[in-house]
Amino acid sequence: MVNVKTTRSSIMDERVVKETSDLKAATGEKPKRVYGEKGKIPTTRMGTAAIPRQQLISVQAYLAKREQGQVDRNLVMENIGKVLRRDIPLRVKAHRADDIVTVLRIKKNLTFIVRSSTVLKDSMLQNLVLSTRMSMFLCHTAQRSNLLIKDGIQSLHFIKRAPISITTDHPVVGIEHLMTSVILAAKYGLLEQEAFKAITLNAAKHLGIDDQVGSIEPGKDADFIIWNGTPFDLRHSPEQFYIEGVKL
Repeated sequence: MVNVKTTRSSIMDERVVKETSDLKAATGEKPKRVYGEKGKIPTTRMGTAAIPRQQLISVQAYLAKREQGQVDRNLVMENIGKVLRRDIPLRVKAHRADDIVTVLRIKKNLTFIVRSSTVLKDSMLQNLVLSTRMSMFLCHTAQRSNLLIKDGIQSLHFIKRAPISITTDHPVVGIEHLMTSVILAAKYGLLEQEAFKAITLNAAKHLGIDDQVGSIEPGKDADFIIWNGTPFDLRHSPEQFYIEGVKL
């Protein structure tokens, strides 16, 4: 994945904040549905665990052989290898808590950094996640938006050692509904200040770009907007936009 931001340039290369920020993966429902409908594996949760485990083991073997000059260069293997080298994290989308446990089980045998989006209601699982220092992204879907936001916030907002980020499941739920997600988070108990950090500074930290964006500080890009009222009221809108200190 590549991190980009809005700039005055229409050239995508000039919008890049960080190249190769992480490697995207998914467990549970989505790969089961997408590949199952095509008659391919994985069609079960066991399959969604077995395939990435085997791929990571294959990449581990490739890296060892590549170091010895025994195999030709393979760009796919090379990019996945960045996860095993801990150059970038593996970002996993999970629908259920047991999917997170599966990823952490794989991580025990293959060292890498993992970040995830899911809901954690079980206290034992919360402690497990805290012990791994895993970053958490909370997103909602159109089908269960209120339920997912409510369950996630009630289980996570009090865990000060595990700051969360909030996003949308774009394009299933468009990024234009990001503030709706934040408002729902505040509705179900997250303090407004913490909710706003979940789409600014916390999000930048989770993406590894907080040295450049995420807050207004000396040395960072002065990217900010001015609203005509509180952002936590959907009747209000942004009025002024600044990119690197220059008004658009």
